[in-house]
Amino acid sequence: MLSHLLPSKWGHWFFAVVLAGDLVVGKALVDSARELYGIAAAERLTHWQNLMTYSRKLPEAQKLVEVNDFFNRMRFVHDIDHWGEEDFWATPVELLASGAGDCEDFSIAKYFTLRELGVADEKLRITYVKAVELDQAHMVLSYFASPGEEPLILDNLIREIRPASHRKDLVPVYNFNGDGLWLSRQRGEGVRIGESTKIKTWTELRRRLQKSNSQGRLNDGSS
Repeated sequence: MLSHLLPSKWGHWFFAVVLAGDLVVGKALVDSARELYGIAAAERLTHWQNLMTYSRKLPEAQKLVEVNDFFNRMRFVHDIDHWGEEDFWATPVELLASGAGDCEDFSIAKYFTLRELGVADEKLRITYVKAVELDQAHMVLSYFASPGEEPLILDNLIREIRPASHRKDLVPVYNFNGDGLWLSRQRGEGVRIGESTKIKTWTELRRRLQKSNSQGRLNDGSS
């Protein structure tokens, strides 16, 4: 469990500054990550910044590949072992600084990084599925090139990005993004059933991110 390594529950790091419209990983964040987790943590955050810099002008399909490959290098660790909670949704910084996370953390990090790279929110859905072979809940990121089109699936279980119809091992349940919440289908967008604010862990994650950005640091979410 990592929480005992932090000066407060999740640490107080400078998250990022916005310069000329681009997300810039701050030096204080890198220094804090190096102090808490070692040089590898600082390198991961620097590589993330480099990814966002060089990928910005790539075709959208290539952005998917670069981001999917980058985050799939992180270690998979269950929340209870990693964060000391049964179900904790980490920010991209928390995932990268600690070097590990679970399927929710991978999917969330891919979502926010692709949004930063200019991929429209309506093209992205964080998708809750059942992994048939594992017989357990799982989460992936779905990408819709156009409305109603069959999505591509970005997943930490396999490296290759595949169309949803090629992932017979996954049974979709629901998906969401910054705008809404849908009952999911294997093909197409599914049926909208409300706002994504209905998902408590998603709302809490976004609150922590917004607070981090407004205050210039990653907060512990305690207030």
